[in-house]
Amino acid sequence: MEKLIAFFADPTIGYVILGATLLTSSTAIVGSFTFLKKKALVGDAIAHALLPGVCLAFILSGTKNPVYLVIGAFIAGWLALLLADFIIAKTKIKEDTAIALMLSVFFGLGILLLTAIQNSGKAEQAGLINNFLFGKVASIVEGDLITFSVISVLLIVAVMLFFKEFMLVAFDKNFAKTIGLPVKWLDFLLTSLTVLSVVVGIQLVGVVLMAAMLITPPVAARFWTDNLKKMVVLSAVLGVIAGFTGAFISYTAPAMPTGPWIVMVISSIALFSFLFAPQKGVLFKTLQQHKYQKKILTENILKLFYQLGEQDGIFFEGRTVDVLLKRRSMPSRSLKQGLKSLVRQGYIQQEGDLWFFTEAGKNKGQTVLRLHRLWEVYLTAYLKIKSDHVHDDAESIEHIITPEIEAELKTMLNYPLVDPHQSTIPYQ
Repeated sequence: MEKLIAFFADPTIGYVILGATLLTSSTAIVGSFTFLKKKALVGDAIAHALLPGVCLAFILSGTKNPVYLVIGAFIAGWLALLLADFIIAKTKIKEDTAIALMLSVFFGLGILLLTAIQNSGKAEQAGLINNFLFGKVASIVEGDLITFSVISVLLIVAVMLFFKEFMLVAFDKNFAKTIGLPVKWLDFLLTSLTVLSVVVGIQLVGVVLMAAMLITPPVAARFWTDNLKKMVVLSAVLGVIAGFTGAFISYTAPAMPTGPWIVMVISSIALFSFLFAPQKGVLFKTLQQHKYQKKILTENILKLFYQLGEQDGIFFEGRTVDVLLKRRSMPSRSLKQGLKSLVRQGYIQQEGDLWFFTEAGKNKGQTVLRLHRLWEVYLTAYLKIKSDHVHDDAESIEHIITPEIEAELKTMLNYPLVDPHQSTIPYQ
């Protein structure tokens, strides 16, 4: 708590907090569209391609003024993308190969220029390599903050003004062309914003980690929502959280650069989202899968009871596990687990080694069998599939047919009395 109070009380920390939150939020917003366009590696390629631009800007200006460095980096990043597009259009080289080529060529050129700068003996070059590779958010001064703030606000405003257009281009470029949108110009603008966000982002986390900062917040946000507006806003919020938390951790452990801590925080958020987000998280999907498998097992057992009742005309006779296994092959352990679950649901009763239908269980088993046979009729009548090829498909579909679909099937098929195998279709 003392460190937290000192963190807010230190006036120089204000620059770090504001710079980190502005940079992470604006980068995350632009990165959302890069992520949706499936161009996650573009950010990494741009980040590496910026190095010769930074070096040339330093050589020509003789200073590490962030305005000059941003301009040089932006020109280099854009030139790399233009050359990559030219190679893709004029040769048989694929997009990923062209991007990788530009990344390596430009980064190699940047390393040569960095070596020349180091050997020049100029005192002004001190820190240029570390700032580029790992970022320098912890040493942001007022001049840097003004530059970064202007660019960050420009990025956010541009996305707000062209949000609908960017959304269409990201999801369906052909439809955007059909309705008359200037797709090439929008692509140009979105690419420019991406380059600019990377240029700003390397000041935060450096070239090595820039791709993570551009893509990770949108990836994390995507697990929590299917709404693009909410995703973009959430990406920005997660970016702000990562920027603030990373700055605080770096403050308490000054031996570690701020940039890597920011990336570690947002990566942890993404991992948490991957595991625990509702609907899309691994844990939720695992639970849903387990629930669905349990539903299939119990419904198959109820259908089995009903088929045995059809066979001997006695639906409420007690059945042993051996009798059930002779009719339908399944692991004995799974069958017993399913029977116990059905007892808890009120569909089955147990007396010693015998298991009995309840009235509710009979109705449920009848429903499952009816859906199975209706679907078999549908496959043979409408899709012209042979009757000996429809059973397995019906075994899967019977568990997901809703009452609305069942009603439509009955109407379409005119309430058939038998399935393709001449078995009676039971109705209520």
